[in-house]
Amino acid sequence: MSRRSFSALVAAFAALGLQGSAAPQPPAGFVAAFDLQSDDPLFGGLSAIEMSDDGGALTLLSDQGSYTTGTVARNSAAQITDVSLAPFARLKALGDAPLSPGRNDSEGMAIGADGASYISFEGVARLLRYKRLDGPAENLEGHPDFPSLQANSALEALAIDSDGTLYTMPERSGAVDRPFPIYRLRAGVWDTALSLPRTDGFMPVAADFGPDARLYILLRQFHGLMGFSSKLIRTTVGEDALGPIEVLVESAVGLHDNLEGLSVWRDGAGHLRASMVADNNFLPFLSSGIVEYTLPD
Repeated sequence: MSRRSFSALVAAFAALGLQGSAAPQPPAGFVAAFDLQSDDPLFGGLSAIEMSDDGGALTLLSDQGSYTTGTVARNSAAQITDVSLAPFARLKALGDAPLSPGRNDSEGMAIGADGASYISFEGVARLLRYKRLDGPAENLEGHPDFPSLQANSALEALAIDSDGTLYTMPERSGAVDRPFPIYRLRAGVWDTALSLPRTDGFMPVAADFGPDARLYILLRQFHGLMGFSSKLIRTTVGEDALGPIEVLVESAVGLHDNLEGLSVWRDGAGHLRASMVADNNFLPFLSSGIVEYTLPD
């Protein structure tokens, strides 16, 4: 997300604690929220999540160029009861050295059918490919628009379809009346035939193709002292346009923290499930949790 001053965030979330005691109610489909905790010095700033097909394992990405994997324990209702995380490791640059400061603002993650991981970056807008997350990066040729994307609001969301086509979009479009461009990389060629309309101040922060082959997009809105609200939408992807947009989840302001990552999968009962992870901005008074919803099929 765009970097806001520490004092502004402190004021915002301190104010949240002074508001009324009535908590907003979650919308339909809410499963549970699980608070992630770790003493790892690299823990925090979680910007992307990839859940395994059975919901029993995950990969997490931070927005400071590090990642971890873990196992997920669930009860009979498929609610998370425990998450065991491996130590965080730093993403590498093109060689053995880690990504350098200023070039490590990793935001979006997509894992292809071959197991390769793709990472999008917000600061210096670009995509990297990792055959293995613990190995060196490969540069993907960028779109000519990338250098001109708004500072600290560039390639926030990233998704890959079953054919290996990548879709990425910036957090900001550059104007309140301008749709969000969707950059599509297909067989090594970029196009911008697709775009996402702006609605009600929400901005895209994550995307994923579900097991139903539809595109899911997580959007977020910051309301200052009141906190965040989130919206999860679903659509289909055509050659030149997105299909009708369906709003699946829209949370009340302050219900969830700063949800930034999204993974859509199918649980053991056959229900579509969205797992979303919160970015705490490396601040001790914000949470790093996983929020899950079941979705209509």
